[in-house]
Amino acid sequence: MLFLIFGSSCAGKTTLLDALRMRQSELEIHDFDEIGVPAEADTAWRHRATEQWVLRALAEQAAGRDFVLAGQTPLGELLATPSAPQVDAISACLLDCDITERLARMRSRGDDWAARFGNDLDDFVHWGEWLRGHARDPRFRPFVIQERCDPSMQWDRWSEWRANDPRWRVRIVDTSHVSVDEVADELERWLGEERELVRAGRHPLTGAALSEP
Repeated sequence: MLFLIFGSSCAGKTTLLDALRMRQSELEIHDFDEIGVPAEADTAWRHRATEQWVLRALAEQAAGRDFVLAGQTPLGELLATPSAPQVDAISACLLDCDITERLARMRSRGDDWAARFGNDLDDFVHWGEWLRGHARDPRFRPFVIQERCDPSMQWDRWSEWRANDPRWRVRIVDTSHVSVDEVADELERWLGEERELVRAGRHPLTGAALSEP
């Protein structure tokens, strides 16, 4: 199965991946940016890159291994990729933090990091707010990820889903004021719960579910 861990910058994704690698050595765990992000990367590039990651997850699935992907890709983008219906099951988790904590973490990265983005950190805050809304409701301003998209994306797979649809399940983990170990513990519980749903045949978001009305 494929585990998607997403969130805006400074939510703690990289730190938590390192912790998970120490605890879950049997998992294939990857950061989206491992493939390299070109200077001209845009929404369409992220869509194409997400499809490549899904293909890698499918290769691991064929070998009997679960796959963890962490990055900026929200659930709706991953579900719209051409190959998503081939995944046995998909589970998503949003790593989030409050605005004050996010700004403090970004500023702690130094002036050089901020200068790469014109010293304007508002975009990261707004993206974090949108991801929070998207995690709770698939109908929350979907145009944000659908404009200037790659033509291969299949948005109609979930465009009619509503917030209470059992297939739209995103665990939200707030990393604002807790330790790395505490968050890692919660992620491990989530991984175990999702795997148990698959074993029991009760996971609602399977590849087959993406073709249901």
